[in-house]
Amino acid sequence: MNSENLQTKWGQFLSLVTVFFFWGFVGSANDILIPVFKKVFTLSQVQSQLVAWAFYAAYFVGSIIFFLISLKSDVLQKFGYKKTLATGLIVSSIGSFLFVPAATMESFAFFLTALFTVGLGFSIQQIVANPLAIKMGSPATGAHRLTLAGGVNSFGTTIGAILLGIALFGMGDNKRTALSLEDIKFPFIILGFAFILVALFMLFSKIEDPAKQEEAKIEHGHKNFSIMDYPQLYLGMIAIFIYVGTEVTIISNLPALLKTAEFGNILEEAIPPFIALYWGSLMIGRWNGGVNVFDTSKTTNLLLKFIVPALAFGVIIGTNIFAQHNVSAFYIYPIWILIFIIVSFIGGKNAGKTLMLYGISGLLMMFIGLVCPDKEIAKFFFISGGLFLSIMWPSIFDLAIAGLGKNTGKASSFLIMMILGGGVIPLIQGSICDFDLSNPEGIMGISWTHFSYIIPLIGFAYLAFYGFYCPKILKQQGIFHIETEGGTH
Repeated sequence: MNSENLQTKWGQFLSLVTVFFFWGFVGSANDILIPVFKKVFTLSQVQSQLVAWAFYAAYFVGSIIFFLISLKSDVLQKFGYKKTLATGLIVSSIGSFLFVPAATMESFAFFLTALFTVGLGFSIQQIVANPLAIKMGSPATGAHRLTLAGGVNSFGTTIGAILLGIALFGMGDNKRTALSLEDIKFPFIILGFAFILVALFMLFSKIEDPAKQEEAKIEHGHKNFSIMDYPQLYLGMIAIFIYVGTEVTIISNLPALLKTAEFGNILEEAIPPFIALYWGSLMIGRWNGGVNVFDTSKTTNLLLKFIVPALAFGVIIGTNIFAQHNVSAFYIYPIWILIFIIVSFIGGKNAGKTLMLYGISGLLMMFIGLVCPDKEIAKFFFISGGLFLSIMWPSIFDLAIAGLGKNTGKASSFLIMMILGGGVIPLIQGSICDFDLSNPEGIMGISWTHFSYIIPLIGFAYLAFYGFYCPKILKQQGIFHIETEGGTH
């Protein structure tokens, strides 16, 4: 009976992860669109970062709308998880189709509106899909399941960058350097229809709503809830804001960095492989963490911790070779992957320790990237930030909601709102990049665009602090949050 139930849940989980895939696909599409829009509309770097702003601000707005509606009526209880998910997908499909009139009108503001609409749909999907992934099986492997779903999300970002790059620029000898906004229409029409198909697939899937009495239990006891009563939560909200912002800003500003003279004047059509490597780095980390979902022996688990990242790296290289990109420079990257694997073993299953170690590692990578004289190597230090960010989401969530009890659901909605960081922090870094326009000599012998990577360095520093300090807060509350089966990997 138990194994039958587990098998059924795995079937449901596989249906659900299609949604995670699309989040990733569109996420990497933004990173291709940023340099394209910057060139076509003659934008400054900070203006180009409005692409990230429009997309991630939609998460914040969508979460607030969902939260306010839920105060009057429990949306998930009333409509069910599947219908709510399908609604989110339809909203995203409308946003995708809006790219067509935006391209026809050649309006940057219209493109931002289209992206905002896609993000609004994603916010609904996130609110439903994250807790649903955790509840589809044993609570002990809930966070591991979320990490595995994140791995599918990163697979979407990895191949999304390559496929959209092919759609916009072509491949091999047929590559185009002159880009028309008309070229953007077709990929987003396809994406819009794909969202509709996935919405229909969701409605007819076997995904079951979690037990209603569980939702009812959580519903009570919110009246006296205050964020300020839980330092692990409000510091965790800042951590989510900074985590998402750091993840997005590293890659959103990378095309501008690679286009500088010191980093080789790499043009828009040559950017997709680097975007794929960055998002692929998150995929490597999440696939590595997803290994813990499966019930394997210690020896098998140990081997998989090396084999799975190697396979993920193979996917990155394979998709780039398929797109006829020269990736010979990428073959040095396993050095960073090996460092990541070693750090993951040191962190173990301790959420705070893992977050602290990855925060320190990411900080060191950004610092070395800033001071490294060899720019061919320096860019890989920045890209490796993706490895150390890869499994921070479940670690932060794990710590932030510890001890919240019946208020866990409400706390989670506040944490989702903090995805807004993905829109704010890239604007800050982009504004530093723009100092190059007025002061081309740069600062301390490097360009302002290069120096702007001080922003993710500061982000990693806070994340390391939260990993170090939060367990101390929990200990004062009598919560000894040391070994977490639900995991941080």
